[in-house]
Amino acid sequence: MKYSVRVNGAVQAVEADADTPLLWVLRDKLHLKGTKFGCGTGMCGACTVHLNGAATRSCLISIASLGSGVVTTIEGIGKTPVGKKVQQAWLDIDVVQCGYCQAGQIMSATALLTKNIKPSDADIDRAMAGNICRCATYSRIRSAIKLAAGLPMTDSRGADA
Repeated sequence: MKYSVRVNGAVQAVEADADTPLLWVLRDKLHLKGTKFGCGTGMCGACTVHLNGAATRSCLISIASLGSGVVTTIEGIGKTPVGKKVQQAWLDIDVVQCGYCQAGQIMSATALLTKNIKPSDADIDRAMAGNICRCATYSRIRSAIKLAAGLPMTDSRGADA
């Protein structure tokens, strides 16, 4: 079937089976390789994109259920003011180790800061839950989120991060 998908501000025409996950449409049909396949069950967060501004696991959304939804991927998030700040904070803190999960991490962090410009540690924990980093860069991720938000970079005990 033919579908029109609005991704990163442009409408794209794609042909895919109705049950094809958005993840594979992005990667295989639109050649947007930044969104990663991790687990295929929505548990790891590697495939996180924004759907109408909300962090969404693209492996769980079929192309047929997307409807008129607006999708933003890691390739487009830096065009938004918050996404640009988050990406710069990731660089400034040197978050990335292997990098595989980082697109999903950045997408979740940007969704959080778009809705909550001054998140608490608990807010960050809730927003980032389910985004797994096999290199365990969680403290640097938290620091980068706080830097992007203009918050002091301390951990939940008040110690310098």
